[in-house]
Amino acid sequence: MSLQGQQSIGTKTPLIPIRKVLPWLIACGFLLLLPQVFPSGAGLTIMNQMAITIVFALAYNMLLGQAGMLSFGHAVYMGLGGFFCMHLLNQVEYNQLYLPLPLLPLFGGLFGLIFAFLIGSFSTRRAGTVFAMISLGVGELIAACSIIIVVFFGGEEGVSGDRTMGPQVFGFDFASQLEVYYLTAIWLVLAALGMYLFSRTPMGRIANAVRDNEERAEFLGYSQRNVRWISFCASGFFCGIAGALFAINFEILTEENLNLATSGSILLITFLGGVGFFVGPVIGAVVFTLLQTVLSLYTEIWQLYLGILFVLTVMFFPSGLTGLIAMHFRPWNLSKVGLLIRPYAKIAGPALVLLFSAIAIMEILFHARHSSIGSEEMNLFGMTINSHSPVPLIIAVGLLLISFFVVRKLAPGLLDAWQDANHQERET
Repeated sequence: MSLQGQQSIGTKTPLIPIRKVLPWLIACGFLLLLPQVFPSGAGLTIMNQMAITIVFALAYNMLLGQAGMLSFGHAVYMGLGGFFCMHLLNQVEYNQLYLPLPLLPLFGGLFGLIFAFLIGSFSTRRAGTVFAMISLGVGELIAACSIIIVVFFGGEEGVSGDRTMGPQVFGFDFASQLEVYYLTAIWLVLAALGMYLFSRTPMGRIANAVRDNEERAEFLGYSQRNVRWISFCASGFFCGIAGALFAINFEILTEENLNLATSGSILLITFLGGVGFFVGPVIGAVVFTLLQTVLSLYTEIWQLYLGILFVLTVMFFPSGLTGLIAMHFRPWNLSKVGLLIRPYAKIAGPALVLLFSAIAIMEILFHARHSSIGSEEMNLFGMTINSHSPVPLIIAVGLLLISFFVVRKLAPGLLDAWQDANHQERET
């Protein structure tokens, strides 16, 4: 027996490398301690909404990022899972159905899986534009049915329930928002781990192959239609889990949970975070939720800022915010990150002036156009200004132009530093 063979017998290698387990342990610890940092009810509500959006975005990325299928109606499966779980909650309350609340997301996932199986049987025959248009039609069809089929969808009022009417689990009745947070966090970890493991299975790898070159995958003996169908069903299952978590958290579902606007939002979230990375939808969901919940408290045109951010991301960073972070891995591995510190520091100031001056212009114009009669003063960055006076607008435009030209002048130096930081010297 060779020395290499003896070493392999005498040395036990761990089944799961520590470097793969450590990020999950850090994430669990982070979720465990997060309520201690934000203990308020509003903070817990935002974190619950963020967790639900993460599950939904990861499930959508299984379809888009992993299998290459663009769907315009994927909120249907989240909504259907949520509506089904809401009816289960009502059965627990009125018909004494014994169903512990922590198991409810599993039933929501199974209900989403059933409809994904049925709809995917004909919608996944083709990819590309055909699949996108079918998903759009199915989404609009079910959204319209939510107003017509009142017995299941509740019409315009939706369906509501009470999560506290079920049997207690280890003494918890889930009346407090903190208990709901930990329940949501547990399902977030389980769902994210399940989707990650699915992406590492042979089916997940084949889905990547079908996404990149479906003809070659077909030539190797794999049915591209079956691969897309299985990926579609798996995505529908986890979307149903997200819908069930939404039902538990908010105790009401309406037509808004499965309409085109919700499907468009999850598409925006996934692209914003980065479809080429597993953590991309996580970052996109966090950023979107913060913009939706926090920024909306300070400005009425937060959706305009979100749209501008999405357009800029698609134009200049197609791989999303996660791709922007990943771009710095190569300079880090080459030990050349220091070359970027000075150019970044020089351009940061003018870039911030450019950003805030653009925001000031939009806020002033919006307030001047939509303010009530006699309401001319507005609060901008802690200052009270007159939106109907031309002076603040002229100052904001002047700062915008000056900062723009400064940023444009500094951009070539930053580009040169970036090329130097990514250049690997040849070994002599």
